[in-house]
Amino acid sequence: MRVVLFGATGMVGSGVLLECLDSPRVDSVLVIGRSGTGVRHAKIREILHTNFAEFDSIRDEFAGADACLFCLGVSSASMNEADYRRLTYDITLAAANAMVSVSPQLTFIYVSGEGTDSTAQGRSMWARVKGKTENDLLALPFKAAYMFRPGYIQPLRGVRSKTSFYQLFYDVIVPLYPLLRRIIPKHVTTTVNIGRAMIEVGAEGYPRRVLGSSDINFLADIATDRESVLTTAASSAGESR
Repeated sequence: MRVVLFGATGMVGSGVLLECLDSPRVDSVLVIGRSGTGVRHAKIREILHTNFAEFDSIRDEFAGADACLFCLGVSSASMNEADYRRLTYDITLAAANAMVSVSPQLTFIYVSGEGTDSTAQGRSMWARVKGKTENDLLALPFKAAYMFRPGYIQPLRGVRSKTSFYQLFYDVIVPLYPLLRRIIPKHVTTTVNIGRAMIEVGAEGYPRRVLGSSDINFLADIATDRESVLTTAASSAGESR
């Protein structure tokens, strides 16, 4: 599977990148970002793109891709609606429209958030903007589009938040996460599970187009089992040569 990844320097995106690099189902990862990831791997090719208002200038780079994992996002804290819309809706749709023009066979997977307002008419500003973004992505003529709505996300595998206050909170929560998973399983997940679930959906699809944390965790377990089988089979084939 050929993957395009947005947001690879953020907390969620960097976690997704790790899972892509480890997955036997991902052949290559095209990373689009304003700055480099600093990761060196045979699967990775990076394009530094400074103007996120348009992607037509690199549109041909998306040709032949199988899945886009869109993990780019910003917090709405202290932000007015116009700026938040520009950094959330405008950028996402600019990228999606460029991709669908050359790769309509692509599966587009967007990381949204729990509480997103599908009516795009509610009182919560961020939820309205996210809802509008989801709705317009689902209307594009991709092979399929899926909206991931995780609640609390625990970073794993050394992934860290760029915001020191948030990272301090995550550090405190680490030993409590197993308890949270038991108490509120529908509202918590991890960067590992998001990455594995994205790969699973990109490769196999899913009946629901809007996925919460329960769906994400369920798909991550399936992906883990499936990739274990693939890894064992590849190892056995190598030993038989």
